[in-house]
Amino acid sequence: MLAELRTKSQITLPKEIVSSLGLSEGDKLDVCEKDGVIYLTPVTVYPKKYVDELQTELSELKKNIADGKQPTFDSIDALLERLESDNA
Repeated sequence: MLAELRTKSQITLPKEIVSSLGLSEGDKLDVCEKDGVIYLTPVTVYPKKYVDELQTELSELKKNIADGKQPTFDSIDALLERLESDNA
């Protein structure tokens, strides 16, 4: 499929690609070039505050794991068994 570079460096993505990726107006794409090839990758953008909150929560979980205060599981099945026993 061909796309034409237009004024202001704009291109139109072929409808088949947009549909197959489930893209819609306003979606963000990461654009990079490697060895003469242009790559477009759909991305989700989150507010910095949200990402900071997640990083804080992950840091607390890692600390709790290191201190032995956070249960860890060897498998999803073990986690689910624990959740079921806690709700019984």
